[in-house]
Parts: sequence; structure tokens; C-alpha cells
Amino acid sequence: MARQGSRRGERKGGLIWLNLAVLLVFLFGLWVIGLIRYVGDIPAEISDKTTRTDAIVVLTGGSGRLHEGLELLSRNMAGRLFVSGVYRGLDVRNLLQAARRDPAGLESRVGIGNAVNTRGNADETARWAKENKITSIRLVTAAYHMPRSRLEFANAMPDVAIVPNPVFPEHVKQEEWWAWPGTATLMMSEYSKFLMAWVRHRTDYMFGAPVKQ
Repeated sequence: MARQGSRRGERKGGLIWLNLAVLLVFLFGLWVIGLIRYVGDIPAEISDKTTRTDAIVVLTGGSGRLHEGLELLSRNMAGRLFVSGVYRGLDVRNLLQAARRDPAGLESRVGIGNAVNTRGNADETARWAKENKITSIRLVTAAYHMPRSRLEFANAMPDVAIVPNPVFPEHVKQEEWWAWPGTATLMMSEYSKFLMAWVRHRTDYMFGAPVKQ
């Protein structure tokens, strides 16, 4: 009897581990499918190049973003430029000089923030937009970063219209991302961060977190 009980326990334990393995494989499959869909939704071009907005918002942290933002400002695509995520202690004049631009004429139209992550970018931009009565922005960041940025910004400033303006770093091989280990790792990391941000927002909504004004 004891031996039979032991065998039943072993079978039961084996089934538990088997079910757990099946569940993990299923969840991994869902994650892979989601990753492929996520990469497919990353913009491959700037879909709206003509709409003028109240402000241009640049998220620092990647090549080409600041240059694109200053170029848009010089073309008068918006009245103001806000650069979020600038190192503390770096003022606007130094920022413009670092971007090899003459600060004359642009300096008074540029504001800076010191956020350290994408959620912080959205929060500090929302505060700046409210203070400056901004109702529309052109959001400049890397294409692979755009889905998560739009998610965070839409949550932080729901009443502000967002026009995405992606930039395309040369080192990111977006079309054949799976064939380039560096790009594949970047995409997987961004997708995972996007999922965490989405879950956080859904959890806040479900449990009645206060809505940002």
C-alpha cells in the first residue's frame, strides 16, 4: 500500500511538472507572437511630415533625435521645443552648442527636462505642457522606442494630440531585426518594457488610480 501511494505521488508530481512545462511553453509562444506583432507595428517612416503642432518634444538617449528636433524647430514646425532627459546641469545654450547650432534665435524657444526614463519623460512633459498651454506635440524619438513612448505619453497627457516623428538610427537593422543579434536584443528588451508599461497602466485603471489632469 505504501509503495502504491508513493507511485501515485510520483505520478501526481510528474503531472504537475508536465503541466507547468506546457504552460511555460504556451506563455513563451504568446510572448514570441506578441514580439513579432510589436516589431511589425514599429513605424518604418514618418507618416505625417506636414502637421504643425504647438511644440516639439525630443526624448534624449539615442542618435539623431536632438538634431531632428532642432531641424523641425528651425523649419517652424512648432513654436517651441522641449528636450526631455537632459543631463542635470546642462543648460539650453550648451545643449544647442553641443548640437552644433547657433543659439541665437532658438534659445528662447527651447526648454529642457531631466527625466531618467520614458515614464519620467512623459510625466515631466505633461507638466511642461500644462504650464505652457500646449495642446499638441510632435514626438521625436527612435522608431523602436516610439510604441512605448506613445503609450506613456497618451497616459500622462490624454488631452494632448501626439504626432509621432520617429528617427531611424543606422545601427538598428529594423527590416531584418532577427538576423542581427544587437537589434534582436534591443527589440526584445523594448517589447518587454512595453508589456510592463501596458500592464502597469491597465492595473492602475482597474484599481482606480487617480487620473492625471
